Order: sequence, then C-alpha cells, then structure tokens
Amino acid sequence: MKTDVSKSKIITAEDFEKFREYFYRKTGICFEPTKRYFVDKRLIDRIEATGNHDFRSYFTMLRFEPSGEEMQHLTNLMTVNETYFLREEYQFQCLVDSILPEITAAKTDRKPIRIWCIPSSSGEEPYSIAMYLLELWGGINSWDVEIISSDIDTGILQKARIGRYSARSIQHVSPNWLNKYFTRIGDEYQICDDLRNSVEFTRVNLSESADTRLYRNFDVIFCRNLLIYFDDLSRKEAAESFYDALKPGGCICLGHSESMSRISSLYKVRKFPEAIVYQKPLEAR
Repeated sequence: MKTDVSKSKIITAEDFEKFREYFYRKTGICFEPTKRYFVDKRLIDRIEATGNHDFRSYFTMLRFEPSGEEMQHLTNLMTVNETYFLREEYQFQCLVDSILPEITAAKTDRKPIRIWCIPSSSGEEPYSIAMYLLELWGGINSWDVEIISSDIDTGILQKARIGRYSARSIQHVSPNWLNKYFTRIGDEYQICDDLRNSVEFTRVNLSESADTRLYRNFDVIFCRNLLIYFDDLSRKEAAESFYDALKPGGCICLGHSESMSRISSLYKVRKFPEAIVYQKPLEAR
C-alpha cells in the first residue's frame, strides 16, 4: 500500500510552536509566524534527509541526539547570512578616524587591539575591517591588532575561512583594493592569504554562557543586524554578554536600525562625527 508521504511531512501550527520555542531556547533566535514557510521548508527537508517519518519523530531525535550534530545542521540552515564587503562603511570610517585613536590614546600597555565581529557570516565584515585598517588607519604600524569573527553557523564559518566571493559580494570594493587583495578565479574572487590569516574564525552561540564567557578584553565589537532576530529578553542577555566582553571604554557598533539605548542602560551613547556607537563606561570594572 502506498503511503502519502506529503501528508506525513506536514508541519502543523502546534508543531511550529513547539519547534519555535525549542529553537529560541537553544539559540535566542525567535521566528515570527510570518516565517512559517521559511521554517517549514527547512524542517521538512531535514525530516526527509534524516529518514524520519514525521515531525514528531524528527523533533524527538533533535532534542535527544547526544552529539548535537543534527541541531547544528539545522541551525546552519535556519540562520540568514546576507552580507557584502564594506556594508555600512561609515562605521569602518568611524573605527579608523575616531574609535581607535581614542582607544590607543588611553592605553597604558602595549597589548594588541582586539576586535570581535559577531555574526561572522561568510567573512565580508571582518575582512573589510582588516582592509580598512591596512589602508586607512595610521596606527596600524604601531599597534598589533587581533580580529576574532564568530558565528553560530559552522558551514558559513568554513566559507569565511576559504574566502571566495561572488561579484555581488565585492561590488563596493574599489578597483585598487580589488587588485591588491583579491585574485579572480572564474566568476569568483579569492581573498589573499595575508587577509585570511589576519582573522580568526570561531563558533559562538550567544545564548550559551559557556561560549560567551571565553570572550573577554575586547576594545571594539561589531554586532550588526543580529539582534533584530532576537526578542527583548534575548537582546538584553546579548547586551550583557557584550558588556562583559568589552574592556572599560570599549565600543560596540550595531546595525543602522538597531539601538542599544532601547535594549540596555549599561552603555553610554557616543556620537562620533561618522557614526553613533555605544561605549562601556571607563569607570566600569
């Protein structure tokens, strides 16, 4: 007797709510009902790929699988990684013209400047920062810089480490920088080894304190267009994690539609000529 496979794979409203609540607890990412098609399609793909008969059997496997491999695989599918080089470039200009000169002027040691990018996505943001520092920051010859770039998606981190990009990704890169830092391979552009080696890529789940407590003593954090996927509680928890990760006087840059003032009172608003950023007070300990 032939079974109706399509019916067995239907995600009901109750299934969606169960998954949405579970995924939120695990990642801090909250899917609105308007995202049903996006979520359902990926769940159905994984139900079929793992040989499960329906959502119930797949969800049981997802929750109790000891290795967590399927949860990571699903997380990779559910996260959005839309970006390109030099996105919101005014913040990179702010970094080299205002933030770093202030930070280095106040430093009393010769420890490296530490910059954390989260989410990493496919690497365009941290590599953009590296290029900006090399080309436009006068202090690059006087200070060592560490750039750490993190994401919850292990697949996208591997793409970032490889550093090969489409024409769309590099469309805002000047011809001079393109010739200097990229090699064209067919229809794609390979970033040079010097830049690839200048960024350390790591997996971090912002909702897991065991992950975030390893990240401390940063001078600057870029967290752009991530918190829009969180609810109020997850945003507040993320803001506190970033506060702990920053040195006193350190700054965090958010996306243009995000405001730390609506999330947490821990930070001071800094209005630099190029951009508004949020600063951990110097007196913070």
